[in-house]
Amino acid sequence: MKKHFIVLLLLISGRRCAGGEADNTDSKKEKDDRDEISYTESGEAGKSPEGEEAASANPDGDKSPVSVVLDGIVESLTASGSEAPAESTPAPEESPEPEPTPEPLFGEGYVIAIDAGHCSKPETWLYEPVGPGATETKMKDTGGTAGRFTGVAEYELNLQLALKLQALLEERGYTVYMTRTENEVSLGNIDRATVANDANADAFIRIHANGSEDSSVHGAMTLCQTPYNPYVQKYEESKLLSVCVLEELCNMTGAYQRSIWETDTMAGINWSQVPCTLVEVGFMTNREEDEKMATEEYRSLIAEGLANGIDRYILERAALTGAE
Repeated sequence: MKKHFIVLLLLISGRRCAGGEADNTDSKKEKDDRDEISYTESGEAGKSPEGEEAASANPDGDKSPVSVVLDGIVESLTASGSEAPAESTPAPEESPEPEPTPEPLFGEGYVIAIDAGHCSKPETWLYEPVGPGATETKMKDTGGTAGRFTGVAEYELNLQLALKLQALLEERGYTVYMTRTENEVSLGNIDRATVANDANADAFIRIHANGSEDSSVHGAMTLCQTPYNPYVQKYEESKLLSVCVLEELCNMTGAYQRSIWETDTMAGINWSQVPCTLVEVGFMTNREEDEKMATEEYRSLIAEGLANGIDRYILERAALTGAE
């Protein structure tokens, strides 16, 4: 394409240079032609047969060789697609497909309260009523036990398990309330139950670890109210919660499944107006369980077992109460 334009420019330039000479030649030729023209009787200029044949053989007429070459270049450029390309119409943009609505998490709409038993500042000199309106009192916090072989304090273990359980439940969509998230606090049983009551929790999980003078005793157990509790009437739901939590905990950890202790002597249970269970995850006085509960791996298994127990309770409670 560039070569065509260069040739074109050179030819145009040459044509302009030859313009003066062409004019002079044409003037002289014009004079000679006038002298040679003869008029017929009708007054029209005569044309020789040779002239007519020449005009027919030369369709370009009086065009100079330069004009002929220029016309040829123009035709060549036109044929080679020198015309401006037509504007292309852009293809319509495709609308993005709407993202699918995520499935609701299992725990959405349910509230769970978690109590990490004991604390580092137990007020052992203070007492509180064992239940609403009761004259009998109990110590607000005994301080708990400790690992006989690891030295880990129960309140530390309880909090670590509670935090792991909180994270799992929130991942499953539950709303979680914690009675404490640090060790440097002082709480009584009434304080802890009030957190669950104010949240109107679907379940209140109280996490503890056990102890015994006999180091061979091991396994997990849960506690709940009796059918005759004079302070709260949540027996059926609390018993179901205790069953689900204990069985799923032992299924996950392989711990020995002890029993469900029904009792009305626990202030934390008696003050709970919502379904409540206290879970003893193992014996800190047993070497094997004490050492396992000191590991992150086993603590994670405990938390997962508790979370599975809560899931199962929510499902089975619907059948029990007829709630959806």
